[in-house]
Amino acid sequence: MLKQFYPGRCAASAYGLPYGDFYSRGIRGVIFDIDNTLVPHGAPADDRARALFKELQEMGMNTCLMSNNKEPRVASFAGEVGSGYLFKAGKPRRRGYEEAMKQMGTARQATLFVGDQIFTDIYGANRAGIKSILVKPIDPKEEIQIVLKRIPERMVLWFYKRGRQKVARG
Repeated sequence: MLKQFYPGRCAASAYGLPYGDFYSRGIRGVIFDIDNTLVPHGAPADDRARALFKELQEMGMNTCLMSNNKEPRVASFAGEVGSGYLFKAGKPRRRGYEEAMKQMGTARQATLFVGDQIFTDIYGANRAGIKSILVKPIDPKEEIQIVLKRIPERMVLWFYKRGRQKVARG
């Protein structure tokens, strides 16, 4: 039952992921959450974010920012990094993920999602049938509704890691 919430992979950060390897394996588009995935909540794009998007664009990767936030926040960040975007995306509904793929011109098997929350980001990517990477939140200071979601997230991650350890030993 919990497997619907399991990420395809966990990573410390959206920065430093092997995007070149993903590209060589057929990934042509990456959908990113913004807040606490790329920058602290509400922060503008920084040099690291701009450099990441430039690197992805130079390798031929399409990108789309996908957020449940309002347009001014998302459009501003997208303009700073030169990416397509979706605001008020309705994560974890499939519709937003499908719209992001349509914007990028990618199929499910050629798309990757990177985000910091299980019950919105990862669950939605899984529902849409795309690969997902769960990254650690950048900033531990979060809004109360997110702090409350982190409690059951820890349980899901415990079962996820336990299952992966059994497979590795098996």
